[in-house]
Amino acid sequence: MDNILFLFPDQLRRDFLSCYGADFIDTPNIDWIAEHGVRYDNAYSASPLCVPARTALLTGMNAVRNGVTDNLHAIRPDYNLAGIRTWPQIMAADGYYTAAVGKMHFYPWDARHGFQHRVVCEDKLWSLIRDDYYHYLKSHGLRKLRWFEYGEYLERKGVAHTDVPWEHSWDRYTGREARRFIETQGNDGPFALMVGFPGPHDPYDPATDFPDKYRSEDMPVPIPASDSHGHILRESRIHARANMGMDLSTYTENEMRYVRAHYAGLVKQIDHEVGELIQTLRRNNLLDSTVIVFATDHGDHLGDHGIEGKATFYEAATHIPLLVRAPGNAEGTTCLDLVELRDVTATILALAGCDLPDYMDAQPLPTLGLEGPSPRTHIFGYLTQSWMAFDGRYKLAKYSSTTQGFEPSSDPFNSHTDPWKQHDLLSRGETHLFDLQNDPNEQHNLLDTNSILSPGDSKIANIFHLLDTALTQELMSSMTFAMHDRMPLPYSMSSDENVKKSQRRRSPVGLRADYRLSPAASLLAIPDGEGWVHLASDGAKAYAGAWARQNRW
Repeated sequence: MDNILFLFPDQLRRDFLSCYGADFIDTPNIDWIAEHGVRYDNAYSASPLCVPARTALLTGMNAVRNGVTDNLHAIRPDYNLAGIRTWPQIMAADGYYTAAVGKMHFYPWDARHGFQHRVVCEDKLWSLIRDDYYHYLKSHGLRKLRWFEYGEYLERKGVAHTDVPWEHSWDRYTGREARRFIETQGNDGPFALMVGFPGPHDPYDPATDFPDKYRSEDMPVPIPASDSHGHILRESRIHARANMGMDLSTYTENEMRYVRAHYAGLVKQIDHEVGELIQTLRRNNLLDSTVIVFATDHGDHLGDHGIEGKATFYEAATHIPLLVRAPGNAEGTTCLDLVELRDVTATILALAGCDLPDYMDAQPLPTLGLEGPSPRTHIFGYLTQSWMAFDGRYKLAKYSSTTQGFEPSSDPFNSHTDPWKQHDLLSRGETHLFDLQNDPNEQHNLLDTNSILSPGDSKIANIFHLLDTALTQELMSSMTFAMHDRMPLPYSMSSDENVKKSQRRRSPVGLRADYRLSPAASLLAIPDGEGWVHLASDGAKAYAGAWARQNRW
């Protein structure tokens, strides 16, 4: 059985890698994976937000099926009793030693979910969490800084000038701990190691003593905002963040290039760590028996369309890098098929010789000689209040202006009075339709500013209808699987108060009883051994806490 090394930086844009055509940056070590494996040119993150994307990977199920469509959701702790196993659980049962080093972004943050070895270096914005990296810094007389402790962080739109040397930086620590695992455990049997680099997620804080520097003038210019897009989407993505004030549309071109130069510095640091991991495999005679996968959870707008971060269906957020190097298989190949991030789950299981559970809707990646369904014809995207259908050319994206998400009990359309399905429950706010073949920068919405089809434009109307119908069918199919008693157990970690609460009890195996249910949790289902007990939110908290303690979650 081959080893699995899964390299997973956070919030990495594909067009900041030289193997994907970037001419302003050199990433030779990541390029090596592409040169000796398969580069997927049409890979997408269907849920371009940290926790939904990572939960889809963990389970091999889309966000609607696993119930996690927002960063304030967590996969419910009783998923095993619902018949769900994570990919590390499956591989561990088949003889693999499973390990997670770095950022995984689970709730709770030290959950294992089947990983037998765990070194935690969590999200940069979760600075109060006392993870392994926190204790490492403390032992060297250093500490994590909160975003407001970085001088002029907001004024610089996420750029942070840190005093932490490169040797003690987030990604350097993560890479070093991953190398330590390979050196000490690599020859004791097959391993599956996931390495979650916290960068290049903001704060954009490359170490000042790192040898490679990038000049602002070398950075590409962001895609401008377009008046045809409307304002609901952009404003919601600006004001939804806790650190506020990230309206990059107010930045000059030179200021935006300044932000991108610091982001590029983080990418270069990660490339260095990838190179050291490859050398560690080679030095320990493991390179020819190790599958290497390189991907990310989503991209970063970095000023494209006047916004930052992720959580939209613009290409900057959804179109991701994906590289797979399987020794002796498809070396130096480019694949143009539509693929999804969660397909990595099915792929590593198949390459390891593990059976794929029936509940997974992930499928093995093409070009690797693995058996599986025909290539995808569509990518369907899901977040709490937004949905997408993309056929490789035309992209339909819907963004709700309400707090009411999709309800499986409601008919999203009235087909009799609204045959073109323009007034549905999936989009009470803003709808985009882009032709990426003729408009790769997504500047020209084929719908007007009110998200209404132009009269007499039968071609666009037909495209809209086909994508909308496909999206609805996919949603209803996923909802059929995601029965109410399989839905998530959401709770909030959004405030400093709740982060502090999460530190009161440190359990190596998981769920603390002192979390707070989110307002969305009006009904909670807990297994009682014979069936399902449904509780209102007031009583659910106490019951869930007791159940969690009893079962050591």
